[in-house]
Amino acid sequence: MSYVWMAVVGFVVGLIARAILPGTQSLGIVLTAVLGIAGSFAAGFVGQSLGWYAAGQGAGFIGSVVGAVVLLFVWGKVKGGQGSA
Repeated sequence: MSYVWMAVVGFVVGLIARAILPGTQSLGIVLTAVLGIAGSFAAGFVGQSLGWYAAGQGAGFIGSVVGAVVLLFVWGKVKGGQGSA
């Protein structure tokens, strides 16, 4: 059941990140959820590395949104850079 909650929260975090970042992002529902989940993991990893979170502690909701915004920004730069020649 925790995987279902992780997917639901990841989807919500991904939607919020897409709403915060200006511009249009052509992501589907699955990629939005994956973005949110990956943002949460990235924020937790960075937070643990910097000593903000204890070992094994995950990022909070705001940290997850920030992580997803950063990943969405990087995704846009990487995907936008491939199409231009």
